[in-house]
Amino acid sequence: MTRRASQAPARRRAPRRVLPVVAGMLFLSALVRLGPGAGEVLASEGTAPAEAPSSPAEAPDELLAAFRAREERIAAREAEVEARLREIDLARAELQAQIATLQEAEARLSATLALAETAARDDLARLSKVYEAMKPADAAALFAAMDPDFAAGFVGLMNPESAAAVMTNLEPAAAYAISAVLAGRNARAPTD
Repeated sequence: MTRRASQAPARRRAPRRVLPVVAGMLFLSALVRLGPGAGEVLASEGTAPAEAPSSPAEAPDELLAAFRAREERIAAREAEVEARLREIDLARAELQAQIATLQEAEARLSATLALAETAARDDLARLSKVYEAMKPADAAALFAAMDPDFAAGFVGLMNPESAAAVMTNLEPAAAYAISAVLAGRNARAPTD
């Protein structure tokens, strides 16, 4: 025997159990088609039908009642689904109204914050102009009393000549503290 012949796949045969199953299905189909009279034929052979209606007129009435009950259940379920869909639509509309209200509030808040920021910047710029117009010794006395972070904000807004004149009139420790704040202000800013 060659190697090729030993490797050939074996043919599979259909199981012989299929034929009795098919025959049984055909037999049941015949019983259904023959109706209530088939029970008598089977009884004479020793086999009883599964469940035969007592009269031919009862079978359609029972089916009709079952179909009506099923239709009522389906209608009730459809009504429940429609009610839930209406609830979902109402909730969706309420949610969209709330979102619109929040968006309007956010827009008003953004406008207020922008106005406040602009006003604060304008006030700082105006106050820096006041310090620039002062005598350097008088401005230096005010800057010496300020916190170095706060004073550095004004020095950063002043023109360089006025800022230099004020810094010259400060004590070295105060001038150094303000200079350190100014120098470190953008140290953490990204370089790329």
